[in-house]
Amino acid sequence: MAHEDLVFLSIGLDTVLKENTQLVELLNRTQFEGLTDLIRTAPGVFVAGAGRSGLVLKMTAMRLMHLGMAAHVVGETTTPAIGAGDLLIAASGSGTTPSVVRSAAKSREVGANVVAFTTAEDSALADLATRVVVLPAAQKQDHGTTVSHQYSGSLFEQSLLLVTDALFHALWQIDGSPAEELWPRHANLE
Repeated sequence: MAHEDLVFLSIGLDTVLKENTQLVELLNRTQFEGLTDLIRTAPGVFVAGAGRSGLVLKMTAMRLMHLGMAAHVVGETTTPAIGAGDLLIAASGSGTTPSVVRSAAKSREVGANVVAFTTAEDSALADLATRVVVLPAAQKQDHGTTVSHQYSGSLFEQSLLLVTDALFHALWQIDGSPAEELWPRHANLE
C-alpha cells in the first residue's frame, strides 16, 4: 500500500470514528426507554430495511435469534405473517423508503408494534411507528458536509449498527445467559 493510501485510510478511520462518537453523544436516550421490554415480550420480531440499512437489520435479526427469539427478515421466503403483538423493527434514513413504509403500515394494520429508526422524525415511517428513534445523521441525498463528510447515508447505517448492537448487548445482559448457551444457535451450515 502506497504512503498516500495509508494517509487517506487514516483520515477515513478518524472521520468515521469521530462522526459516530459525535452522533452517539447527540442521541436522545429517552427514545430507547422500554425498547428492550418491547423486544423481549413480542412473540415475533421482524426487521425491515432496504440496502445497507437492511443488511444491518439482518445482523440484528441474527443476534436476536442467538438469544432464542423468533426473529425474521421481511422479504425472505421463510418469513411468516406478522400478527397482533409482534414487533417490526424498521429502518429508513429518510423515513420514506416505500417498501419499509408499506411494511410498517401493514404491521400496524394487523396490530403489531413498530419501532422506527430514522433521521426524519417528521416522516411517513415515523408517523406509523409505535416508537421512533432518531439517529441524527445525514440523509442519503444530503451531499453537504454539515452533518457528515461520509458518502450517502454511511453515518446513518453505521450508527444503526452501533445502536442495534447495543440493544442486543442490553438484551443479553438482561437475559443473563452465558455465551456458551447462545453459541449452539450459531449457524453451523457455513
